[in-house]
Amino acid sequence: MSVDDSTHNTLNESTRGLDRYFQISERGSSVKQELIAGLTTFLAMVYSVIVVPSMLGAAGFDQSAVFIATCLVAAFGSLLMGLWARLPMAIGCAISLTAFTAFSLVLGQGVSIPVALGAVFLMGVVFTFITVTGIRGWIMRNMPTGIAHGTGIGIGLFLLLIAANGVGLVIKNPQAGLPVAFGDFVSLPVIMSLVGLAAILGLEKRRVPGGILLVIIAISVFGLIFDPNVKYHGLFALPTFGGNGSLLGSLDIMGALNPVILPTVLALVMTAIFDATGTIRAVAGQANLLTERGNIISGGKALTADSVSSIFAGFVGGSPAAVYIESAAGTAAGGKTGLTATTVGLLFVLMLFLAPVSYLVPSYATAPALMYVGLLMLSNVSKLDMNDSVDALSGLLCAVFIVLTGNIVTGIMLGFVSLVIGRVVSGDFKRLNIGTVIIAIALVVFYAGGWAI
Repeated sequence: MSVDDSTHNTLNESTRGLDRYFQISERGSSVKQELIAGLTTFLAMVYSVIVVPSMLGAAGFDQSAVFIATCLVAAFGSLLMGLWARLPMAIGCAISLTAFTAFSLVLGQGVSIPVALGAVFLMGVVFTFITVTGIRGWIMRNMPTGIAHGTGIGIGLFLLLIAANGVGLVIKNPQAGLPVAFGDFVSLPVIMSLVGLAAILGLEKRRVPGGILLVIIAISVFGLIFDPNVKYHGLFALPTFGGNGSLLGSLDIMGALNPVILPTVLALVMTAIFDATGTIRAVAGQANLLTERGNIISGGKALTADSVSSIFAGFVGGSPAAVYIESAAGTAAGGKTGLTATTVGLLFVLMLFLAPVSYLVPSYATAPALMYVGLLMLSNVSKLDMNDSVDALSGLLCAVFIVLTGNIVTGIMLGFVSLVIGRVVSGDFKRLNIGTVIIAIALVVFYAGGWAI
């Protein structure tokens, strides 16, 4: 046997090993497709290594240390999701919970950085307890069908709004009237975003492999050449894990156990339960990774992976972790297995040494991918059963208020409340189960008590 034949056989055996472990062929995918999906998800969420340090830096965190923590959390969480749960969902520091940690907990309440990290750690512990004891799974099983689909619709609309606002396609309305207004149509980010979205629609229609990724790369190259705001800062930068600004192991758990801080911990937990759970359900639904009963394949492991990641985040100096909505970009690119998430995790490990590269992907390069995914997720409308109008319209109410309030949990709360009251008023209360009623009451108390984030 020649050297070339031996190498070829080794590669084939490695590919078969990956296929068996991740069930790639069984789920109708390929190694190449999974790798492309992983790279697509990574590029769609790599902005987090800029946004998270910026937010926490405003609250006094060392930005270089937070950059390292952000990469470590995304690497740890995504690898755990990929290698253990074997699902194509990437985990990172949640932007909404990052904002709460920085602006409400540290700047607003004057909590010290070590205590804030202790609160993140405790939140992860409580979150994990709720997950492993089955409480979180019970919540998911008691989520009515209409609200489950409505969450997917709402997240799709939310993605569209986030992407459009990020490039200036829609802006905060400076005049009296509705909250948003049309942006500067002739600006470079808006033009490139719309052209990119149209290109993705065409490439996906023609079933071009990696079409979303090709558009992201093409627009990034265009930006590097023609946009003065996209600058080459080099390729490599060695991370610094020590020093005065290091956040590794700096958390103060005892300080976070202070009765004044504990309500904040519970608010983080409550928000994460419904925000992250709704996101996982929506992404799994888009990737067709649901059982006949509508449950997520390996759902218990998926839920545990993101809760454990928050424990890790508190230890390394990051904000609470969650499955990223941008994971849907990877599933839209064909990701169906844990190899997608594993690829994301490994790329974030490399990101520790390639920090300057993150500046080569402008927001208008990834915005078309997010818009496309948002449009795909709107297909959940067709899954609503309009013969059961209370369930279907409660789901739509959930969807609309997710985007109007910019908060997934708020939409879910309003959906649950409208469903329960609607069932009772319509005389259809026999279709209610006790779990749905309990969740609705808990959410109302959460909001009425002023604990909502």
